[in-house]
Amino acid sequence: MTSADPDVPQQFPPTLREVMLRGRWIGTLLLCLVVAGVFAWLGQWQLARAIDTDPPEPGATENVRPLDEVVEPGQYLPEPLGGQRVETSGTWVPDDFIVVSSRFNDGAEGYWVTGQLRIAERTSIAVALGWAETREQADAAVSDLAAAGAAEASITGRVIDDEGVELPPRSDPHRLTRMSTAALLSRWHDTEQLDVYRPYLASAEAPAGLVDIASPPPAEKSPVNWLNVFYAAEWAVFAGFAFYLWYRLARDAWEREVEEFEESAA
Repeated sequence: MTSADPDVPQQFPPTLREVMLRGRWIGTLLLCLVVAGVFAWLGQWQLARAIDTDPPEPGATENVRPLDEVVEPGQYLPEPLGGQRVETSGTWVPDDFIVVSSRFNDGAEGYWVTGQLRIAERTSIAVALGWAETREQADAAVSDLAAAGAAEASITGRVIDDEGVELPPRSDPHRLTRMSTAALLSRWHDTEQLDVYRPYLASAEAPAGLVDIASPPPAEKSPVNWLNVFYAAEWAVFAGFAFYLWYRLARDAWEREVEEFEESAA
């Protein structure tokens, strides 16, 4: 008989290698391989998303494009097209010129005059027409624009993401402080079954009585998304931890057996 026979007491404790080669721990290792493989796939997926293989050309946002080529009504503005210069035409809705507060122009705080531009029979886009230093100047511009009636207009400007809705102060519930298409839509007229663009258009040229809105080109973005790279590295760490956990559990089991052997031998 050999020392492996259960009827013969072992003279030496098992080695770590012998414990790791047992069926229980080999099965656990195979499970860790599956888990690590899933983590590796997730890391590869994140890494593939981290690198833009077809980034826009430098200065592409400065090429004026038709609005309908950049974004459709109801759709979110694709990230690479934020600040894209576009052109469109339509008719102003006379009753929907609205003032938005807390607008900065070259560091000076003031007001924007906005309007609803009907670019098709039942399709509109919010337009920021120009900036005014005081509320009185902004209100005067609104009166002049409304007096012109349903005037036709051709607009060139930058298409910019909606800023989101913010609750107005209780002291002035009609005050708007963000360029929010949703907030403006709630105050527009004749909006039944109206298709609306989610982003808004910042006009490059202001009408009489207003100042041109300062709208510099957007900063060139890196083709590498470092947040996704960080996530990919995290998945690699998780895959390595799966093997470490297997090793640590197997080693703990071996150490317990060694302690039990030494106690029985004593």
